[in-house]
Amino acid sequence: MQRDNRPVAFVLPDMRYGGAERIALRLIRNFIDEGQAVDLVLMQKRGELLDQLPSQARVFDLGAGRIRGAIRPLVRYLRQHRPRSMQVRMWPLTIAGILAAKIARVGTHVVVSDHSVLSDHYRSKATQAALRLTTRLFYPLADARVAVSAGAARDLAKLSGIPVGKFTVIHNPVELPSELRSAPDTEAMWVGSGPRILTVGKLKEEKNHQLLILAFARLADDRNAQLMIAGDGPLLEPLQSLARERGVGERILFPGYVADPWPLYASADLFVLPSREESFGNVLVEALHAGLPIVSTRTTGADELLDGGRFGTLVANGDAQALATAMEKALDEPSAPQIGRDRARELSGEASLAAYRALLVDLHASTVT
Repeated sequence: MQRDNRPVAFVLPDMRYGGAERIALRLIRNFIDEGQAVDLVLMQKRGELLDQLPSQARVFDLGAGRIRGAIRPLVRYLRQHRPRSMQVRMWPLTIAGILAAKIARVGTHVVVSDHSVLSDHYRSKATQAALRLTTRLFYPLADARVAVSAGAARDLAKLSGIPVGKFTVIHNPVELPSELRSAPDTEAMWVGSGPRILTVGKLKEEKNHQLLILAFARLADDRNAQLMIAGDGPLLEPLQSLARERGVGERILFPGYVADPWPLYASADLFVLPSREESFGNVLVEALHAGLPIVSTRTTGADELLDGGRFGTLVANGDAQALATAMEKALDEPSAPQIGRDRARELSGEASLAAYRALLVDLHASTVT
């Protein structure tokens, strides 16, 4: 049988640092390593992760500032390059991708993927109504629908009216290095000799770093603990101001965006995730692989990844005292590192990559739960 040399296309808003973008980068690298041609199609060609793309990946800039402006150039791309399959990530860009494929009529296999629990992520009544209407009308027209967790799939099924069995659950294939080491530059970031607490993520509202700062300020003074909040975003100055107000400004570190966070994990004693919402949580998988004890607020994704508390401590969302108490206990009674590493491989190993290959290269569905 003759090999199909048409590319697989990944469609995203851009390649700024984020969970969906990092997973796309992981898939692009894997597909190219296996000899599959790959196109990356962006609404706007920008973002820190562009520099990490393999040279073999072709990048297309739709030059679209808004979702509706992406439809026409995406139709042109499809008609000119005729990819065998196309994965479109993140509503409402997913709707534009489905529309473009129907207009282009070139037989491209369309896979839509969402990386959040949409009903949690979009809370306004108007957006909720748009979510229900568009997913009910257009998601049935896609060839496959991917959710990153069983909880996210249930949420999408409820929103769209599509049976949950019509969604393919694929846990994110997080890239897990075989060896973790700290680095001199990383060690130099930390201050003092007390325990090191780490979180990684964009500085935005849903990540709720405010809660973590309030909890950190409640830790016993004699611990002399340090907290590193790695990531950038619009809330940097308010978070720094809150840290100063709570008297812990000198012990909370804000290194900004870190291209390679693995030395941070290797240097830390505890990982904390204070998010209001998470459908999966790539950073939880990374922390598990690093063998760190984990404390997380209870979200759809954290509950699923940590198996209700088997692989970390879950606390009520928004409770600073409960978070502080759990952090104290985790520092005093750390978990066995190998248990976390085994869980990380179970969640993000070869099975996830194989499921994506089935959808985008072999063009048939596979479900991972």
